[in-house]
Amino acid sequence: QVQLVESGGGLVQAGGSLRLSCALSGRTFSSYAMGWFRQAPGKEREFVAAISWSGYSTYLADSMKGRFTIARDNAKNTVYLQMNSLKPEDTAVYYCAAGPRTGLITPAQTKDDYYNYWGQGTQVTVSS
Repeated sequence: QVQLVESGGGLVQAGGSLRLSCALSGRTFSSYAMGWFRQAPGKEREFVAAISWSGYSTYLADSMKGRFTIARDNAKNTVYLQMNSLKPEDTAVYYCAAGPRTGLITPAQTKDDYYNYWGQGTQVTVSS
């Protein structure tokens, strides 16, 4: 059984940075493409970033480009989301997700129904 555990959330001032981590256990990490999503209060869950099994292919949502970076360390079974220049509108619960292995990130990996496994989420709050 795949388990995903996120960490690294917290309270940060606007303009600050956070790095989220998500550790996968129960299966071989490199068997999965990984994604990050977020959900703000009263809003639908939205795509943030995705990364292929090798880490060579990545994709970020337009509003995160230039500020966020996704990376993975297959030796540590962990995917990361580096978030810089944070804004109050980035406040949300951030979720990591694991889906079928792919070598190339396409629009399919931006949809939450691509992913089979989800973490419990970590809260990110950005104060103005």
